[in-house]
Amino acid sequence: MITANARATFSPEGPFKLTTIERRDLQPHDVLIEIKYAGICHSDIHTARGEWGPVKYPLVPGHEIAGIVTQVGSEVTKYAVGDRVGVGRMVDSCGECDNCHKGEEQYCLNGMTGTYGAIDKYGQYTQGGYSTHIVVTEDFVVRIPDGIELDAAAPLLCAGITTYSPLRHWGSLLVRR
Repeated sequence: MITANARATFSPEGPFKLTTIERRDLQPHDVLIEIKYAGICHSDIHTARGEWGPVKYPLVPGHEIAGIVTQVGSEVTKYAVGDRVGVGRMVDSCGECDNCHKGEEQYCLNGMTGTYGAIDKYGQYTQGGYSTHIVVTEDFVVRIPDGIELDAAAPLLCAGITTYSPLRHWGSLLVRR
């Protein structure tokens, strides 16, 4: 197990407190990321307060993660130690269902694994980016170009893509002259 320092909330009303959490050991397709920045998304706050349903506390939220790869699993092909990377709202999916094969892991028929507040395929409760390190399946990691500072990249992994995706998809309908 990998020990990471983190900020967690221990109740819906409680403040965030310093704690340590255990991250799972790397599997063959996993990447260990040293987190440099994590954005604060309002969904993190809603979840921490228990406003979107029951929460298992302590909870470490954070899904706008930017950092540096510090270790890779034995079969990782997409990333190397030292790469600048980010993680959004998902850290895994079954990878086998029709939706996963279509690249629509967010609609995984067997349930995608959220960055925090989910049970992963190893039976562990996921904890998010308000921590020093995270272990993520390589398919759910994105490369951050050198021209974008990590602190600026972190919020792009939720707020940015939430805005960009529909504009790109529907762009021709939005720009009318």
